[in-house]
Amino acid sequence: MKKIGVVLSGCGVYDGSEIQEAVFTLLAIDRQGCEAICMAPDVDLSVINHLTSQETGEKRGVLVESARIARGAIRDIKGVTAAELDAIVFPGGFGAAKNLCDFAMKGSAASVNPDVSRLLKEMAAAKKPIGAVCIAPALIAAVLGREFSPTVTIGTDAGTAAEIDKTGAIHQACPVTEFVIDRKNKLVTSPAYMLAERISEVADGIDKCVKEVINLI
Repeated sequence: MKKIGVVLSGCGVYDGSEIQEAVFTLLAIDRQGCEAICMAPDVDLSVINHLTSQETGEKRGVLVESARIARGAIRDIKGVTAAELDAIVFPGGFGAAKNLCDFAMKGSAASVNPDVSRLLKEMAAAKKPIGAVCIAPALIAAVLGREFSPTVTIGTDAGTAAEIDKTGAIHQACPVTEFVIDRKNKLVTSPAYMLAERISEVADGIDKCVKEVINLI
């Protein structure tokens, strides 16, 4: 059974993984007959009240919060290597741009969690497929942009696209239910909630994205 890494960044759109995107990713992987290997870095996050969109001042652990989505079956990304995986997928949510890296604050000058960066570079060097949705392609660009010049999409947001282009990556506009595939770099990206107005659009785009990632194995 193919093993697909799923990198989570917390639990909730404003301070972690977008839950619907994460669940659709896990479902798509299972429906393709593959096994999802959930992981997250063991770092802190600043909690957002999802009812008011305000910071609470509370700190929680990204790994502990991500375990909510993974139903407890999750690993510290520090202990995961590319040799264990056939492919890897990054759901979106602000956590991807705040907890896995700081693209949300620094744009193209973003720094990336060292364990996330290491695993991504390992996957790219091994020519193993990578998938990313919503804002997560910005993370891919921050890590791989200069060396690989990957083509990615976050949909049509001009400001975010401009920052992605500054990393050395190439942004390509894309409708919400479709995906962009960079065959040279074995990279598949889809806009999800960067564009979606309906939950069904997110499901359709992620399902297609995950299928293409697995097809590249």
